[in-house]
Amino acid sequence: MDYRQIKRVAISAAHEGATVLLKKLGRLSKINKKGAIDLVTDADTESEKTIIETIHTAFPDHSILAEESGLKQGTSACQWIIDPLDGTTNFAHSLGLFSVSIACAVDKDLICGVVFNPVTNELFSAVKGDGAELNGNPIHVSNTTEIAESLLVTGFPYNIREVLDQIMDRLARCLAASQGVRRLGSAALDLCYVACGRFDGYWEQNLEPWDTAAGLLIAREAGARVTDFATRDYTVELPQLLATNGKIHQQMLDLINPGNNI
Repeated sequence: MDYRQIKRVAISAAHEGATVLLKKLGRLSKINKKGAIDLVTDADTESEKTIIETIHTAFPDHSILAEESGLKQGTSACQWIIDPLDGTTNFAHSLGLFSVSIACAVDKDLICGVVFNPVTNELFSAVKGDGAELNGNPIHVSNTTEIAESLLVTGFPYNIREVLDQIMDRLARCLAASQGVRRLGSAALDLCYVACGRFDGYWEQNLEPWDTAAGLLIAREAGARVTDFATRDYTVELPQLLATNGKIHQQMLDLINPGNNI
């Protein structure tokens, strides 16, 4: 299989989807709710349609798993995992922290990931075994070795009201121990920012495969360690994610999971 061709199509699809998003930014005609704080807009659905059309033009037999339209089963072992707009709430408020996230897996093994923020024009990409890049330049995780010198990032699940105490306890411990904690609102960008060293660690729970697939490969190819809160190697099916530069991983585990009380 030509991984480079996969990457070229992924980048093309990301740009096509992003073009739709930029046309809609600040000009949304419809915002719906999938949950109390889980939004979906016409930009999500139109971007997704464009991305899928681009991929299927090149690979008509490939499967698609996309946030808004679900699973479209193909005959190939290849499956594309798509979030047409990661950071919908930011987008709906015209905040330029959002991205298009596209990954490709063969028999569930991630081989390519692309995350594109059209506002900053930053394209993060990775092919398995070839490292990670930002706009064509190699990237790597930070060298920070101490939590006290670390900048962290987290996200809040859509059911936060049901688990608020647990979320806030973890946040408080990390705030007290680190230089700071940010909350951007795009899991794909959070992972990519760990990959390029802007953040030293990132944790979140109750994410979906399309939130993390592309960023997961990019982070790992940049040298990140990515597990769940019980130190199992993270897969997109797991409910918890911890991504760090590797050097602060155990320190982060001690903060977010004290006493191994998951």
